[in-house]
Amino acid sequence: MDYASLFENHTDANIAGRHITNKSIEPILNSLKIDFKVQVEGKSVLGKPIYSVLIGYGKTKIYMWSQMHGDESTCTKAIIDFFKLVTNDTVYADFITSNYTLYIIPLANPDGAEAHTRENINGVDLNRDVLACSQPESMILKGVFEKFKPHYCLNMHDQRTIYGVGDTNKSAIISFLAPAFNENRDINAYRSKAMHVIGEMNDALQKVIPNHVARYNDLYCNQCFGDYFASKNAVTILFEAGHHPNDYSRDLTRKYIFISILTALNIIHENVVVYENNSKYFDIPDNKVSFFDILYKNVNIIDDNKQKTINFASQYKEVVENGIIKFKPYMVLIENSSQNYYGHVEYDLKGGLFQSIYCEVPENNIRSDFFVGNSMEFINGILKE
Repeated sequence: MDYASLFENHTDANIAGRHITNKSIEPILNSLKIDFKVQVEGKSVLGKPIYSVLIGYGKTKIYMWSQMHGDESTCTKAIIDFFKLVTNDTVYADFITSNYTLYIIPLANPDGAEAHTRENINGVDLNRDVLACSQPESMILKGVFEKFKPHYCLNMHDQRTIYGVGDTNKSAIISFLAPAFNENRDINAYRSKAMHVIGEMNDALQKVIPNHVARYNDLYCNQCFGDYFASKNAVTILFEAGHHPNDYSRDLTRKYIFISILTALNIIHENVVVYENNSKYFDIPDNKVSFFDILYKNVNIIDDNKQKTINFASQYKEVVENGIIKFKPYMVLIENSSQNYYGHVEYDLKGGLFQSIYCEVPENNIRSDFFVGNSMEFINGILKE
């Protein structure tokens, strides 16, 4: 099956960009009520509805949720595209509905989504709240798991632009994890199945984004939903949507999440035995902090009356202005000079002298407007032509 073509033919043009809220998805969810069960599972701290979509009647039960971190919206968009596919393609819809029962929460943290924050409105990271369940959003996520009793859990997130693939200069466009179910990070039959599915998703993605897939750290955290669900013998897979070059809107990355979802559903349908050979999974390079949004190399500064050459960087902060995400760059000092870092944009400034009205030398969290030498002006971190 040509998953890339399916994406092109079923991308929902009504939803785009990074700032995805209940307002973005409610018209789409209302249209789904004709074919599927759409309901309100409960409400957020501020009383916003948290919706679920129930699809199919098949024996394999899959629980999928996205945007438990409010500013992580890429997988929500891919889920919306998936909804369009199963609504419009009757052949594929028959495959899904006859083989699966899907319980999907497309946006689990509507208050955080509105504010474009990781946490909910009370400042709680929901993905560290599975045991305490101190927040209404956490109670809903855990409550659905307990009543639905899924065989598989697809835990959908975004990761920051700082991640790369191993020691390469490739950004981690997609990262996966079969989360640990105990502190020893043992591998049981359920985790082995997750590893198998991830290995097959990686094979599919290598055809479209070669060398841009990484494997997330599996350090066990009993406060996290994925680890907790894995400990309850659900086959759990973490999806991390990362940075595609020149795609800060993440509207390219959504394509690869869409392909991953369809690949997973196909593999799960075929995966009737436990696979003990997990080499494909462990062959995926580590997800590694190795990128900045903008990297400036070989810049001269005057520090303590001495001239020296440094590298420094700029990193974007996302700010909501009138419902639109603005990317504002701020300077970042590179503390570990022995590690190789890369920039999604890079400048070799060849010993030009740094000058700024905001600081004498680069400093953390200073806006990225400065000069280098007599002719190079950087505005919002980018060289002015």
